[in-house]
Amino acid sequence: MMCCYKKLFVLPLLLFFSMRILAQNNANLLRDAHNLELKFDEAGALEKYKQITASDVYNIDALVKCAELNCSIGAREKDNKSKLVYFTAAQNFAQQAYTKDSTNADACYAMALVATKFSTVETDNKKLVPYIKQIKVYTDKTLAINSNHAKANYILGNWHFELILSSWLKKPGMKNFYDGIFDTQVDSAAYFMEKCRSIEPYYALNYLDLAKVYAYDHQPGKAIEVLNKLVKLPNRMYDDEAIKQEGKQMLATMQ
Repeated sequence: MMCCYKKLFVLPLLLFFSMRILAQNNANLLRDAHNLELKFDEAGALEKYKQITASDVYNIDALVKCAELNCSIGAREKDNKSKLVYFTAAQNFAQQAYTKDSTNADACYAMALVATKFSTVETDNKKLVPYIKQIKVYTDKTLAINSNHAKANYILGNWHFELILSSWLKKPGMKNFYDGIFDTQVDSAAYFMEKCRSIEPYYALNYLDLAKVYAYDHQPGKAIEVLNKLVKLPNRMYDDEAIKQEGKQMLATMQ
């Protein structure tokens, strides 16, 4: 009988310490992943985040990071086949996060981000349209949960702008196939990107695309103002330097 009591006491204690050790290990991995991101080592950071998700399937932050980094790395691949490998991995992580908690703003944002990436490589209109719809659905859901989600505001602003620019939407029959998609205007693109800028003033990609929106809308003064701020931003993400270089080239053509 005494032996049974000891087991009843020891087992919860072992479980408690095991959970403490796991939490500490994940905290260390999280710190290491963050430090690798600061060094622009996205592949290294991705591996650290993947280790966290392997031991903690409910870690939404790590799952979203895995989705983001797969999207970022994949976008730099040269061919669509290689891109799809990363985007599919990103989709799996985003779906896991969303399944775990569909009311988490970052999980909803990850779903929108993945749909955005797939829309850049899909050439079949019938397959493309669902991705375009998903971007809007998941960004709307993100912003309903957290209206100040900077990257979701950017994605929604870019969604409006891409619809204006996309020639495939002008094809015969597409308007009926894609119900209500044409209810957009350049002001909407600028609105959401400006909101992103106010929330996250160091997000370089948002500056570049906001400048493109203003240039398209025949507002060169605003475009130049945004570009001048872009080129002075510190590099905080892997792609920031390339984004700033594109901004400098755009600025040179406008002055």
